[in-house]
Amino acid sequence: MAPKKQYFGKNPDPAPVPSEEAGTGLDRYDVAILASLQREARLSNTELAARIGLSAAPTWRRVRRLEQQGYISGYRAEIDRRKIGLGVLAFVRVDAERNNAEATRALEDAIRALPEVIACHYISGAGTFELHVVATDLDAFSRWSMQTLFKLPNVKDLHTSFSLGEVKAAAALPLSHLAAGR
Repeated sequence: MAPKKQYFGKNPDPAPVPSEEAGTGLDRYDVAILASLQREARLSNTELAARIGLSAAPTWRRVRRLEQQGYISGYRAEIDRRKIGLGVLAFVRVDAERNNAEATRALEDAIRALPEVIACHYISGAGTFELHVVATDLDAFSRWSMQTLFKLPNVKDLHTSFSLGEVKAAAALPLSHLAAGR
């Protein structure tokens, strides 16, 4: 039997410990990586390694694995929409005319192609989709609605609400449920 290696300082690559949550397979280092990168995605690998308590090589491998497994789906800059002239944020509930697979797929495809729609969700209750739409001002939104939204395939009705002020946006996802019991 081989003697167990001893490490002084940082363990070079501790094995992932299965999470208490079924199927996640994330250990405390993975959760720490996710938390750190949500707060500051521009961290260098060296800075990230120092923050989570591992050396650089295993940290890099873990980040790559988290990317490959889809836990990290991308990196992007958060841009203040108002600074670039997009002063209006509208929430548009779209009621579909027909709720069958083909008609819904056609509407989804049309919505995906609209750059003004920055988020879209299927919703429960009244309506089929909830869109988050940005525009420069109310007149621009009104023109866009008439020329674009009302002409989408399978649209029965639209209900719009406007943001009067942002309380919280672009928040990091909570990770405490992953770290429970560690």
